Amino acid sequence: MVRAGLTSLLEASGDIMVVGQAADGSEAVALAVELRPDVVLMDLSMPGTDGVTATAAVLEELPELRVVVLTSFSDRARVTAALDAGAVGYQLKDGEPATLLAAVRAAAAGHAPLDPRVAQVLLPTKGQRAGDGLSSREEQVLRLVADGLANKQIARALGISERTVKAHLGKVFRELGVADRTSAALWARDHLV
Repeated sequence: MVRAGLTSLLEASGDIMVVGQAADGSEAVALAVELRPDVVLMDLSMPGTDGVTATAAVLEELPELRVVVLTSFSDRARVTAALDAGAVGYQLKDGEPATLLAAVRAAAAGHAPLDPRVAQVLLPTKGQRAGDGLSSREEQVLRLVADGLANKQIARALGISERTVKAHLGKVFRELGVADRTSAALWARDHLV
């Protein structure tokens, strides 16, 4: 019923054509690869493959595709997971229909349409400093980066996979507002005891 309503809304706009609909994440990936749309509206909560995993999978196949998440969830963890997976937009289901149409158009035009309520959760809260949100494991990884260890060495030292090290580093970079290992290491040198 929700898909039918979305389809009606999008097609009634006159300038947006719906080329496919999927009931779950796996079907969404398969349809997107087959149909190659300009924009995919992706829910986060679907049976089987979730929206974050489906977003990453479809963008691995079609890196130029623009994925806009449409969901009920606006918590920081889900928003960052979706954006980290490659979504360019994030809209909430309780938003205005005109806002959703504008978001689809904006994504197709190369922009990153974020619902203002979602953008708000991405901003640091008053009094929050860079690094306050790091877990103890992320702090361990950061300390080892500051010591000059490579991902493989960090993985061995902590008994985790390299992929997990990379995931921790991605979170560390976001939390600190830095773009690379060197900047993170310099931050650690100045801020970690």
